[in-house]
Amino acid sequence: MEILLFGIAKDIVGSAQMDLSELKSRPSSVGELKDFLCDSFPEFGRLSSLAVAVNSEYAEDAAVLEVGDEIAIIPPVSGG
Repeated sequence: MEILLFGIAKDIVGSAQMDLSELKSRPSSVGELKDFLCDSFPEFGRLSSLAVAVNSEYAEDAAVLEVGDEIAIIPPVSGG
């Protein structure tokens, strides 16, 4: 399971990609993935929001994750 990270999410992890295929227990839903990220990188808990796209579509916390899914972590964006 490969995850693409953008913006501050990339800065928090220190990489633009993250591979979870080696984990014994991979997150099976978007909500579990968010929990995993907050547990592994507490800075994620400080973000005001965090969007997750699965296969190029925004996904709710209940969305099921499959091994071959393309997952993107999209942090809040500010602009002016």
